[in-house]
Amino acid sequence: QVQVVESGGGLVQPGGSLRLSCAASGSISGIYVMGWYRQAPGRQRELVATMPGGGAPIYAESVKDRFTISRDNAKNAVYLQMNSLKPEDTAVYYCNTEIITTQGNKYIYWGQGTQVTVSS
Repeated sequence: QVQVVESGGGLVQPGGSLRLSCAASGSISGIYVMGWYRQAPGRQRELVATMPGGGAPIYAESVKDRFTISRDNAKNAVYLQMNSLKPEDTAVYYCNTEIITTQGNKYIYWGQGTQVTVSS
């Protein structure tokens, strides 16, 4: 059993900052990829940023130079620091992880989502 829990969303004014956190727990042997996706109303879910284990982070063009993804492998956690937020960043943000379980199986897990609203 694996759980993926996000936190840190909320309401912020344009130009403000938020930090999202995501932690995976349970029967985990290893984690390959941890990242963030988002889905705005009426739009498809899209990649925001992802970080392969031991690899360089990958960002969507729309968030480059504003968002920073980081991982804490000891805590099975991933973070998304979001600066200079814009109204178009408003969406539900989902944590995405590729996990190897203690049974040796590889699964992709999603968090429950956390709402980020950028509005004055």
